[in-house]
Amino acid sequence: MQQPYLDLIAQLEQQIDKQRIITDPTLALAYGTDASFYRLVPQIVLQLDSLQEVIFAVKTCYERQIPVTFRAAGTSLSGQAQSDSVLITLTRNWRDYKILNNGDQIWLQPGIIGAEANTYLAPFGRKIGPDPGSINTCKIGGIVANNASGMCCGTSENSYRTIAGMTVVLADGTVLNTLDPESVAAFKLNHTEMIDELMSLVTQCQQDEALAEKIRHKYRLKNTTGYSLNSLVDFDDPIDVLQHLFIGSEGTLGFIADVTYNTVVNHAHKASGLFVFADIEKTCLAVSELSKTSVAAVELMDSRSLASVADKPGMPSFIAELGEQGDTEAAALLIEIHAENDQALQQQIDQLLSIINDFAPIAQVDFSRDTKICEQLWGIRKELFPAVGAVRDTGTTVIIEDVAFPIEQLAPAVRELQGLFTQFDYHEAIIFGHALAGNLHFVFTQSFDTQAEISRYSDFMDAVAQLVAVDYQGSLKAEHGTGRNMAPFIELEWGSDGYQLMQNIKRIFDKRGILNPGVIINEDKESHIKNLKGMPAADELIDKCVECGFCEPVCPSRNLSLTPRQRNTVFREISRLRETNEDPARLAQMEKTYRYYGLDTCAATGLCADRCPVGINTGDLVRKLRQNHTDKAKQIANWTAEHFDSVTSVAKTGLTVANGMHKLLGSNNMRKLTKAAYDLSGHRIPLWTPHMPTAAKSAEMLKIKTVGREKIVYFPSCSARTMGTEAKAQDPRPLMDVTISLLEKAGYDVIIPQDLNKQCCGIPYTSKGFPDIAAQKAQQLEQALWQASNQGAYPVLMDTSPCASTGKETLRSEIKIYEPFEFVANFVLPKLAITPQNEPVMLHITCTSRRKGLAAVMEKVTKACANTVIIPDDITCCGFAGDKGFTKPELNASALAPLKRQVPAGCTEGYSNSRTCELGLSEHSGIEYRSILYLVDKVSH
Repeated sequence: MQQPYLDLIAQLEQQIDKQRIITDPTLALAYGTDASFYRLVPQIVLQLDSLQEVIFAVKTCYERQIPVTFRAAGTSLSGQAQSDSVLITLTRNWRDYKILNNGDQIWLQPGIIGAEANTYLAPFGRKIGPDPGSINTCKIGGIVANNASGMCCGTSENSYRTIAGMTVVLADGTVLNTLDPESVAAFKLNHTEMIDELMSLVTQCQQDEALAEKIRHKYRLKNTTGYSLNSLVDFDDPIDVLQHLFIGSEGTLGFIADVTYNTVVNHAHKASGLFVFADIEKTCLAVSELSKTSVAAVELMDSRSLASVADKPGMPSFIAELGEQGDTEAAALLIEIHAENDQALQQQIDQLLSIINDFAPIAQVDFSRDTKICEQLWGIRKELFPAVGAVRDTGTTVIIEDVAFPIEQLAPAVRELQGLFTQFDYHEAIIFGHALAGNLHFVFTQSFDTQAEISRYSDFMDAVAQLVAVDYQGSLKAEHGTGRNMAPFIELEWGSDGYQLMQNIKRIFDKRGILNPGVIINEDKESHIKNLKGMPAADELIDKCVECGFCEPVCPSRNLSLTPRQRNTVFREISRLRETNEDPARLAQMEKTYRYYGLDTCAATGLCADRCPVGINTGDLVRKLRQNHTDKAKQIANWTAEHFDSVTSVAKTGLTVANGMHKLLGSNNMRKLTKAAYDLSGHRIPLWTPHMPTAAKSAEMLKIKTVGREKIVYFPSCSARTMGTEAKAQDPRPLMDVTISLLEKAGYDVIIPQDLNKQCCGIPYTSKGFPDIAAQKAQQLEQALWQASNQGAYPVLMDTSPCASTGKETLRSEIKIYEPFEFVANFVLPKLAITPQNEPVMLHITCTSRRKGLAAVMEKVTKACANTVIIPDDITCCGFAGDKGFTKPELNASALAPLKRQVPAGCTEGYSNSRTCELGLSEHSGIEYRSILYLVDKVSH
C-alpha cells in the first residue's frame, strides 16, 4: 500500500474503530463489488457508524486529496459505486426513520431499504414515489443519488419531484440541512462563493432560451444522463437548486445523510391485464393512446422477451403458442391501473379496453383485481432478466441498459434498436421497459475476455449512443444512472453547452476532484471499456451469479463477514488464481481469509436463493466446500452416526455438568470461565450463556395415553431430546411433555417412532459437509417413520422447523411431515377452544419456515393465541445455524443485533419453532423464547 494511504489510515484511526477500516485485499475485493460489469478494488473500505465519522472521513480525504466513493446497497448497474481508492459504506446504524404529518412525509436515513420505507408508510395508505425494480434491495441513499425510478413513478413521482429536504455533507466536510433554517442561514453566510457560482449558472440557463428549452425537452423524458440540469431552470432559490442537483449526482457532489420525502398515495384498488398485439407498431401506437389516460404502468415486452419466458411455469399458454404460430413480430403490454374505489377502477377498465380494442390484440389476459392473477402477470415481467441470465454462457456477464425515446417515435426506435442487435450479433437480446415514459431496457450477454469481444461491445455502444442521443434526441440513461458507462457519451447527448454546465457544477462542489472521480464527468472517452469485470467459471452452483446483490438483505452474515454475492465473487477469484497459478502468495492469502469469512460464518440458510433472480443458493456451494475433510474427521462423523444415541447421551451429560457449574459459580464467573475455555480450545468448546438449556429427560420416560382415537406420529428432534428448558424457564416442562400434552388435549393418540434415540433427520451432517452420512441417517429415519405412520396413513409432527424442512425434502412424499405452526393450524386449533392472552409476545419466523412459505401461517397461529404479536424488523434468520451459535456466536449476535430494542416494555415471551434458534433469540432479546407449542398449550382448553 502506498504511503499516502498509510498516512490516511493513521489519521482515520484517531476517530474510527480500526475494525471498521478494512484493508485486507480479499475483503476489499468482496466489499468493492457491485452489480455493474466493472471491477475496481478499493485500497481502503470504511464502514462508518455516524454522521460525525462521515464528516471526519470526507474532510480528511479532501485535505489529503485522496479520492472517495460512497456506496449504499451496490445494486447500481453503471459503475457509479466503484473505487480503487477509498470506498465509504455505512453500518446498520443508518436505518432510522420518522413518519411525519400523518404519513404525508417521511424522514429517512440512507441505510433504509426502499421497500421498508413503503412498509412503514402502508398503514397510512402512502408510499414513497420512486419505485425502482430493485426496491427490495436498494437503499434510500442510492435511490436518491441515482434518481432511481421504475414502473409507475415516471417523471412525476421520482426523487426529484417528491423531495422535501435533505441533509448533505460537502467535500470539505460542511453539513447542510435544507429543512433547518439555522443550517441554511449558516451555509449562506459561509458559502457565498458557491451560492454565487450556482446562481450564475441559473441565470445563464434561464436567459439562454435555446439552452433552457433543450433542458426542458430532455427532462420531458426520463433522464439520468449527467447532472439534473433541470434544477437550473425549475428553481430560483439556491438551496432548492443545490438539493435538486444532489439528486442523481451519484456521490460526485457530496454525501446524502438523510432525506425527507413528500409521499404519494398507495391506492388499495388495483387491476392488471396483459395484451398482445400483432407487431411493434400497433403496440407502440396503443402506448401513445394509453399515455393520455391515468393508467399507472404500461410495460412493453418485445417478441424476444415473450419467447424467453414461454417455457416458464405459470405462463399463459398463448405465449408459447405465439412462437409456434410464427408470430415473431408480436409484442405485449402489461398494464396496471390504480383507483380510489372499485367504481372508479371499473370506469378505468372500461375506458382502457375501448382504447386497446382499437388496436386488435391477438391474445390477452383481461384486467383482473385478483391479487394472485396480478402477481402471475407481473411475474412474466420479472422473469425477463433472469431468463437471459440463466441461459447465458459461462464466463459472460449480463448487461442491462436503459434508454428513453420520445414516446411518439417509440415504434421506429424499437425497430432500429432491434436492427443493431442483429448487426452486432446480439441475437439473445431482449427489449422491455416502462413504455409510458418511452423508457426501454435491453438485456444482452457479453464476454470481455478477448479484445475482439470488447471491441464488439464498444462499437455496439457507439451505435446505440448515436441512435438514441442524436437520431432520436432521447436519453442514454433513463433511470440507471450515468456512472462510468455513459460518462464518455454525455457531451454527445447534451452538446458542448450542456456538458460545460456539468463540468462547472462538478467544479463548484468538488474543487479538488476527490468525490467519485471518473463518474459522470470523465475526460477518458474509453472509460466505459476499461476495468471490465471478468466472470470466470468457478463452480456450476454459482456460475450464473450476476452479482446483483439482491440476496444481501436476507443474509444473516451480511453485517459480520460476507454476503452470498461477496462469497461468490471471492470464490470466483480464488478459482481463477488456482487455474492460472499466476500469484500463489495471493491465492494462499485469499484461501485463508475465505475460510472464516466465506465458509465458517455462512449460515447456509438458502434464503439467498429465494431472492436471487437466477435461483442461486450460495449455501449449496458452502456445504460443498465443507466436504473437504480429513480421513480422521470422516471417521469421527461415521462413528457419531452409528452411535447417535451415545452422542446425545454425552451431550445431555455435558448440559447437566454445565448446569451444575452454573449453580455453583454464578452467571458472571461461568461466563468468564467458559469464554476462556472457548478461546483456548480454538472455539471447539461451545460458548456458554445463561440461556443454555438443562438436559432433557429420557425419551423413554414419555407418558403416552392410548385410547383408540385419531393417531398422530410425533418425532421429537434430537435437540428436543437433548435440551430441556433453561434453568429459569417460565414453564419448566420439556418440549416433549408439552407437545404430548397438547396433542392429547386435542384428542389424538400419539405414536413415537421406534429406536427414537438413534434417529436423526441428517441435517447436522449436511451442514458440516457429510452428505453421504446425512443420506444414510435420512434413510434410517424414513424407515422408522414409514412404520410408525402406518405407511403414511398418519401425519407426522416434527417439533423443529429445520428437521421438518429437511424431512420434506429427503423422505418419501407419502410421509406427511409438518412443523409445529402448520401442524397446529391444520390439526390442533380446529379441535380446541382458544382464549388469546393479552400479554404481548414476540414471534421469530425461522429461515426454513420463510423458505417453505409458512410466514403467514406462523403469524396467523400466533395471533390466534395472543392479542399483540411483534415480528421484529430487519431479522430474516437468527444465524444460530445448528451449532454455530455455540462455535461462532458472533454470527448469531450479528444477525440478532436489532432484536433487543424491538422488544416492547412488558413483553416477556417469545415464540418460534426451532430449539436452537430459541437459545440465541433468548440470549439476544433479554426474554425467553420457546416453541409455539407452549403458547398454544397455555391458552387452549
